[in-house]
Amino acid sequence: MAQAIRKVEQVLSLRNRIGESLSDAIISGELAPGTLVSVPTLAAQFAVSATPVREAMLDLEQRGFVASVRNKGFRVTDVSEQDLREIIELRQMLEAPAMRALAGSFPLETLPRWRAMADEIAMHAEKANLTGFIERDRDFHLGLLAEYGNARLVDMVRELRTQTRMVNLARMTHSLELPESAREHHRMLDLLEQGDGEGLEALTLHHLEHIVGWWAGSHLAASV
Repeated sequence: MAQAIRKVEQVLSLRNRIGESLSDAIISGELAPGTLVSVPTLAAQFAVSATPVREAMLDLEQRGFVASVRNKGFRVTDVSEQDLREIIELRQMLEAPAMRALAGSFPLETLPRWRAMADEIAMHAEKANLTGFIERDRDFHLGLLAEYGNARLVDMVRELRTQTRMVNLARMTHSLELPESAREHHRMLDLLEQGDGEGLEALTLHHLEHIVGWWAGSHLAASV
């Protein structure tokens, strides 16, 4: 029985890892809207059987990342500008006040760990590693929210992040915007170190507004 349970856990873990990797590729724009992917092709790329890939794709379909195409596979879905505006607004409403409150109670002894993470984000930006950039950016923001101490808030923001498509991120790799995005993570940490909640709230609002606007390729950034 124990061996059977371990086997199920391994399958679920593999399915989740594949799903996370594919969702990061979709969010970053490496798998652009309209891209058709097949289970056999993905299974070969991940060097696994078709079963965990198919299950991961079905999970992504339930989350709205892909839509099944009969006898062909799955097509990556798109997100409208209105969807993006709503996602941005919700994230601003949830994250900015939490960051303001966190500035008054942030454990300063953990700063070296966060600085190292911000350095990793900058490194991925420099190397144009889009998936790595997205992964560490997610870890940074969700990790800071976890320090605030509201697990439901973290879950809500995580889900909102998965609904965003950064379809313009690939075109940012050799522009000024991507390294600027990376530098803002260190500025956030500076404000946390100073206990400047008001400044951190303003920077969080700005960061969410223009970064999602840039990544989405929309003209949201023009409003900043």
